[in-house]
Amino acid sequence: MSQAARVNGKLGEVVLAARNIAKSYGNVHALKGVNFDIHRGQVTTLFGENGAGKSTLMKILSGVVQPSSGEIILDGNPVTFSSSTHARECGISIIHQELSLAPNLSVRDNIFMGREIMKGGVVDFAEEERQTRALMEELEEDIDPLTPVEDLRLGQQQIVEIARALSVNSRILIMDEPTSALSATEVEVLFKVIQDLTSRGVSIVYISHHLEEALQITNHAVVLRDGKMTAYAERKDIDLEWIVRNMVGDNFDLGSPPTGHEIGRVALSINELTVPGPSGAAYNSVNRLSLQVKSGEVVCIYGLMGAGRTELLECVAGRLRSSGGQILLEGRDVAGLSIADRIANGLVLVPEDRQRDGLVQTMTVGSNLSLASIRAFTKGLFTSGRRERDLIDDSIKKVHVKTDGGGAAIGSLSGGNQQKVVIGKMLATEPRVILLDEPSRGIDIGAKAEVFKLLAERAKQGLAVIYSTSEVNECLSIAHRIIVMHRGRISAEFGSDVTKEKIMAASGEAVIAH
Repeated sequence: MSQAARVNGKLGEVVLAARNIAKSYGNVHALKGVNFDIHRGQVTTLFGENGAGKSTLMKILSGVVQPSSGEIILDGNPVTFSSSTHARECGISIIHQELSLAPNLSVRDNIFMGREIMKGGVVDFAEEERQTRALMEELEEDIDPLTPVEDLRLGQQQIVEIARALSVNSRILIMDEPTSALSATEVEVLFKVIQDLTSRGVSIVYISHHLEEALQITNHAVVLRDGKMTAYAERKDIDLEWIVRNMVGDNFDLGSPPTGHEIGRVALSINELTVPGPSGAAYNSVNRLSLQVKSGEVVCIYGLMGAGRTELLECVAGRLRSSGGQILLEGRDVAGLSIADRIANGLVLVPEDRQRDGLVQTMTVGSNLSLASIRAFTKGLFTSGRRERDLIDDSIKKVHVKTDGGGAAIGSLSGGNQQKVVIGKMLATEPRVILLDEPSRGIDIGAKAEVFKLLAERAKQGLAVIYSTSEVNECLSIAHRIIVMHRGRISAEFGSDVTKEKIMAASGEAVIAH
């Protein structure tokens, strides 16, 4: 196992500093004179909404992009990182928010890609495999080093990304949303690794939209807003309200169940549905589950990692096959329909992994928004450009995407705005039922509130909304009903007046008193 090198110097002293850092992309000012300090052997947590400039600042500190102006000081000396490789040679590594793994390569090959271990002029695969196994053991994840990454679930892929960063002897490790796809147990293991690293003098920069989680490990908190640093404090001086207030202002909440409209007929009926487990598994991911959702109703499905939430939604959407049961869309059995046909009939899914399954990175914002609705403005071999532009402009306005226009690159948007594009793409098909798998994964609290407000508004117009989450607070927002899953079954059902403790208990999660 690769151990981070013990670094010289006093714990707590500033090892890396950004001074008056600014970054512009054309007329867009991503950073506006930011000052930022990283302390030796401590965790500095960076909070802010999507688009606040967090990822841009981290890319500058890790050599991925160059600042438009300002200075970086490492160990008291000005430095210019010419590339991420240069920054890594100086001991700075980054775990990016969006996974950058090669799905067709093994776990071992992803971890050592570009810095292979050589022996006698050839790659020492045996040593790479040994080190990979040691990394997996430290992270308490039972993953075979030779497993192709594409065969891993999203949370396991996140673990591989973390392992790749840990395999380098970094002095400074930047973690951009490292827990966005991890289970509670995996998060606990990661926090133990962070504690071990900081005890050996490694500095951590931690970015997370899981605010309560981040508070557990931080020593210093910094808030960015609109490209500027708006607040700084040490851990002893802050709480959750301090973070939210400085990020988005006062009087903030995630909304409440929509009212003032009539709940209609059953839009989606799931009867005794069974979804097999992974290949070779002796259990079912979903086991004889039944659920009905009505038009205008918002239903939340809560459960821990492995509860079967994702498998349930993907089966209903046509991405996974069932081994038994029935799925009815407004009374019609959709078992024989393809994904495209289910979309055409009004049943759509916003997937958990927006980068892999929800967006086409080579397309523009507009092309992504219109992709699922292409039948609406295509006749034969011809496409109506005017109708497509109208749909794109309307979607951007309805889902409040912050962009220069439909022609902008999808990669130019923040994570929250990319998520709005995925949701907008599916809403543009005028569905009757929308399924959303972890719709707030990797987006900030402000963008999260906008997403939930949008879903509540569409429910009032008659849309049946089913969303899954592993965050209890999201259950207690806009849902009329909360369905708790545990080991492939429904373990409890609650109305909107339920307590957090009851939800957690029904999921099999231990309730920790604060």
